[in-house]
Amino acid sequence: MSAEFVDYQVSDHVARVSLDRPEFRNAQSRRLLEELDEVFAQAASDPEVRVIVLLGAGEHFSAGHDLGTAAERADRESRPLQAGLRGRFEHSRENFVDKTLRWRNLPKPTIAGIHGYCIYAGWMIASAMDILYAADNAMFLGANFQYFSIPWDVHPRKAKELLYESRFIDACEAQQLELVNRVFPADDLEAEVMAYAHRVARNDPFQLRMIKQAVNQVQDSQGFAGHITAAHMMHMLSSEGEKDPDYALKVPEGARRPMVERAFENYERQQQLKDPKTAAAVTKNSPTDKEDNQVDDTNDE
Repeated sequence: MSAEFVDYQVSDHVARVSLDRPEFRNAQSRRLLEELDEVFAQAASDPEVRVIVLLGAGEHFSAGHDLGTAAERADRESRPLQAGLRGRFEHSRENFVDKTLRWRNLPKPTIAGIHGYCIYAGWMIASAMDILYAADNAMFLGANFQYFSIPWDVHPRKAKELLYESRFIDACEAQQLELVNRVFPADDLEAEVMAYAHRVARNDPFQLRMIKQAVNQVQDSQGFAGHITAAHMMHMLSSEGEKDPDYALKVPEGARRPMVERAFENYERQQQLKDPKTAAAVTKNSPTDKEDNQVDDTNDE
């Protein structure tokens, strides 16, 4: 297949899949998600592929949902959603829940290599992978987003602490929380991911599939899919609540979600305590609504 926003290569039984919108920090447009779904399906059905690796081109793995790049706006105009809640729900369910569940259940081992920003939708697709390797510059930000895997990714009590405050976690803390398996220097990340993938690919593909199903079944027997479905409804309500006149947070200009704004404020405050120069650099380079509103989602439109 020919894809514009996803790069796909196969070598020595390993499929290398890369999000390929580096100019927008790999913001996830509808077309990117559709292409990613097609590429994953191709890798799953190809008998030559035994392991699937997911990476992000450029400086970041993925800084979230695409809220308004020129390409996304054009796609919305050419393929408009059904008006009202019905259209928003269908779009949200298909693109952010059903697809992600399919990717979690791919019949082959999946490994993500995460560097830079892994915000909201970035966390969602990363969490659908079996193994997460992170660069030492990775920064994770979660929320009660559509595919709400966070209470399965980390201990529920820790999940509450992170989400109540809305703050980033760095690669070191992500490893301590067992969100990621291993952390490497940023320059070594892809090589380490591919080396592990090739070691896994030497094993029998049917046994790998049975191992994956057996481990996933632990969560499935505890109600994983049912929880994801119920939490998606709560996400929709939460997003609607941000429009209320009594909403407690100031809504930033542009498209950035209020809780993302709060997360950057929290991160800047923490860095000021450690190193004021670092804090200024992070703030200067953070995603903003001036950059085509490409980062983190608001209301699934």
